[in-house]
Amino acid sequence: MRMSESTTIELGGDEYLVQREGDTLRLGRQVGGETAWLDDIEVGQLPGPAQEALQRGEHSDQTLQTALLGVVNAEVNRGG
Repeated sequence: MRMSESTTIELGGDEYLVQREGDTLRLGRQVGGETAWLDDIEVGQLPGPAQEALQRGEHSDQTLQTALLGVVNAEVNRGG
């Protein structure tokens, strides 16, 4: 099974993996050499500027990082 390539980004001082699979963006963390996927995000649910940054491959874009950090914080609040 071929997986899309992951990109490492920094959110809130921690490193996360982002992987685009079609219209879905997977967000995960490296834990002991394994990837623990936290959440799948529908790209269409991201704010317009964040979607545009994703299309350009600008993972350091503030709007994109803010949107993804919101997902991370929601996951932490759920106890993930």
